[in-house]
Amino acid sequence: MKNDLLTGELVHLSAENPEVMAECFSRWNQDTEWLRLLDTDPPRLLSAKKWKEWLEKDLEKDATDQVLFAIRTLVGETLIGFIGLFDFYHQHGDTLVAIALGERKFWGNGYGTDAMRVMLRYAFNELNLRRVGLIVFEYNPRAIRSYEKVGFVSEGKVRGAMLRDGKRWDFLYMGILRDEWLAKGIMTS
Repeated sequence: MKNDLLTGELVHLSAENPEVMAECFSRWNQDTEWLRLLDTDPPRLLSAKKWKEWLEKDLEKDATDQVLFAIRTLVGETLIGFIGLFDFYHQHGDTLVAIALGERKFWGNGYGTDAMRVMLRYAFNELNLRRVGLIVFEYNPRAIRSYEKVGFVSEGKVRGAMLRDGKRWDFLYMGILRDEWLAKGIMTS
C-alpha cells in the first residue's frame, strides 16, 4: 500500500493557500494559449485580488461537490498547475476531472500525465468512484495523448461546439471506468 496517496513519480497534489493560487492564476491568465486550452470563454484578465475572491468563494462550497488540488513538482516544490474533480454524481459513482498546467516549461514532459494518474488513484481508491470523465477540445492533441496514456477512451463528441479563429471545433468526451483503470495497473497502489 502506498503511504502517500497524493504523490506520483514527478508531482504531488496539495491543498494551497488561495492567495498563492490567485497569484499564479493571475500570471497564467496572461497566457492566452493556456486560456484557450482550458476554457471555452473568451480570455478575461483578472487581477490576483479577483482570483483570490473567486477561489475563497469556491472553496466555501460544500466539499462533497468538488475537490481541487494544486499540482507541485517533487523536485523544487514548484506550483505548476491544478487538478480537480467536479460535478459529482455520488449515487452513480461518477465525476468529471479538469487539469491545467500553467507553467509552460513543464508542458509535454509527463507532469500532467503523472498528476492525472495520481488523481485517478484518489478517485477510484479513496472516493470509490466507478467512472471519471472529461471534456477536451479537438485542437488539443497533446492533452488527448496524455489522457489516453492513463487509460481514458473516447466516448463521443459534440460536433462543431466551439468557434475559434473562424473554425468550428468539436468537444471530445473521454472517460475511464474503475475496472479499466484496475486492468491497466497504472499506479493503483
